[in-house]
Amino acid sequence: MKFCWSTIQVKDMDESLRFYEDIIGLKVNRRFKAGPGIEIVFLGDGETKIELVCDENGKDVNIGTDISWGFEVESVEEKMDFVRAKGISIESGPFQPNPHVKFFYIKDPNGLKIQLVENV
Repeated sequence: MKFCWSTIQVKDMDESLRFYEDIIGLKVNRRFKAGPGIEIVFLGDGETKIELVCDENGKDVNIGTDISWGFEVESVEEKMDFVRAKGISIESGPFQPNPHVKFFYIKDPNGLKIQLVENV
């Protein structure tokens, strides 16, 4: 068995796409309408994808607080400067729990925690 994708409901597809394309660096793989008022976008160019679903009829999104998505970055310090320049607040960190990894957290436009990780 292999993991295919992770899905989140989003409040605003365009705002979410700007975040995942501009900040995280993911590319749109597929974008399509899935019925009246429902749009789906798959992001990522590897084996595993992220699926964003926007339902115009149900804008209430409850992400929760105990889940996060992690993305690898070249440099935590450079990425922190980059996200701050884009007006995005650092939620917590940076942390370095061992000599091999550093990371920090931001939130996506829907409140999902995003962990940006540097493998040292």
